[in-house]
Amino acid sequence: MNDYSILIGGKAGEGINKAGSVIARILSHRGYFQYMYYDYPSLIRGGHNFAIVRSSTHRVGTHRNAIDFLLALDQNTVDTHRWRCGEETAVLFNASKVEAEGMGIPIDDIVEEEGGSSVMVNTCLIGAFGRAAGIPWNTMEEVLTLEIPKKIETNLRIARRGYDAVEERTPIPPQEGPAHPILSGNEAIGLGLLDAGLDAYVAYPMTPSSGILHFLAEAAEDFAIKVIHPENEIAVMLMALGCAYAGARTAVGTSGGGFCLMSEGLSMAGMTEEPIAIVMGQRGGPSTGTPTYTAQGDLHFILNAGQGEFPRFVISPGNAEQAYEWSARALNLSWKYQAPSFILVDKTLAEGIYSFDRDIPAPVGREKEPRWEGESPYHRYADTETGVSPLAAVPLAGEVIKVNSYHHDEHGTTTEDAELVAWLNEKRMRKEESMLEAIEGLSPVAIAGDGSAETALLCWGSNIGVCTEIAEEAGLRVIQPLVLSPFPVQAFNEALENVTTLVAVETNLTGQLTRLVEGFGCCVDDAILRYDGRPFSLEDLREEVEEVIE
Repeated sequence: MNDYSILIGGKAGEGINKAGSVIARILSHRGYFQYMYYDYPSLIRGGHNFAIVRSSTHRVGTHRNAIDFLLALDQNTVDTHRWRCGEETAVLFNASKVEAEGMGIPIDDIVEEEGGSSVMVNTCLIGAFGRAAGIPWNTMEEVLTLEIPKKIETNLRIARRGYDAVEERTPIPPQEGPAHPILSGNEAIGLGLLDAGLDAYVAYPMTPSSGILHFLAEAAEDFAIKVIHPENEIAVMLMALGCAYAGARTAVGTSGGGFCLMSEGLSMAGMTEEPIAIVMGQRGGPSTGTPTYTAQGDLHFILNAGQGEFPRFVISPGNAEQAYEWSARALNLSWKYQAPSFILVDKTLAEGIYSFDRDIPAPVGREKEPRWEGESPYHRYADTETGVSPLAAVPLAGEVIKVNSYHHDEHGTTTEDAELVAWLNEKRMRKEESMLEAIEGLSPVAIAGDGSAETALLCWGSNIGVCTEIAEEAGLRVIQPLVLSPFPVQAFNEALENVTTLVAVETNLTGQLTRLVEGFGCCVDDAILRYDGRPFSLEDLREEVEEVIE
């Protein structure tokens, strides 16, 4: 098996994230699967940024600590990551700023001589990597032309000089596999929403969900959607509910601090029964916390957000394919049941980069919602067996479509009558039964590794990548609930069949998934928790699993 890790590092403003994604695309053209982890502080300029690209002949969803290539634009990169290097690690560095053993390239001089800008230092280093990895120049040129369209002639000259400045060191041989598309988790979410008929996306920028706003803004004209950036998160939620009232399939994106401001609007959606899909990207908290690092600390916040009682979908994908498929499902389910749906992700998934296998996600598309058939007068909150009322949107000639954040009757007229208040509460919560039936029919619990193993790892979100790889090594089962509300008890219990030891793997301090499943009668035997803002590496989790199950 061929498996390579490449770390590129430098300062904020030197294009480290873009450089990492370009390297991933170059290696994708060599027939490899890709995964990239991006690490950066919350600084506009300065600070240490690095990306680890992992390229393998098998699907990967986590990074390794050990690296085969170290690409350094500054001294800090060499000093910080020296511990990752082995005897065979190829070290390429900017000789203008770095003192190290390896292959130095006078990058600053090259960029200046070619009339390039300061950000083009990463292009020179990418070119040097291509030669060190034995990648033909025509492949380098093809990918760079696609990925760096601005000032491409200058970039190509600089990359070629970097390419010619070093020798082949650790060749990465070509594979026969196809070049899979490379997507971030945010891009996969955006594509899933578009697949389900997204009409409008409303968001205020907030790490780690901002990438969806940028991606959909660029795609807006091609897909005839509206992408709106209001003044704050309160305005985001209220505007989105207005769009939904007018019949537009609408999603919003935010993170924990932003969603705090949206929670009153969420309660309004619960009472008015307006469909809304909410992408919630988790990062370190409380408060501002570590805004550019990862966490899974908001599960119970999302499960219980908003005053009062109302049903909601909470869906937590773990890789690009799941993000695409289940984001589409979330938007469809929200409109089918007129209830809020959450796409709950973490920074690792949102900003991570993956090879996307188009053959894996189940086709979803835009599904029909229950529509009013024209029997007058229209009752927005008509009582039904499922609790889901036929939907109509303004403007509608001759009819009044009244939504109301107060308790109300079938017409939407405010009431404090005890009997009607009880009826409305029961009608609203009656949806949960049919929501759960719909979820149970969608394979809401994923199983990976050895499906017959008696020892299983329980995980959610992006941890599916590292857990799957460890399970395949050690002969373990992996159980990943994709839907966390309404919780698919039947499917979860089936996934647990014959499991005698269950170990939870989470990136939070209190074992939030553990607390959830134990509330449904599941016994978790042990937990491996990480809460420093960083995801599990392959080596880290391997060591912890060996300690727990020995």
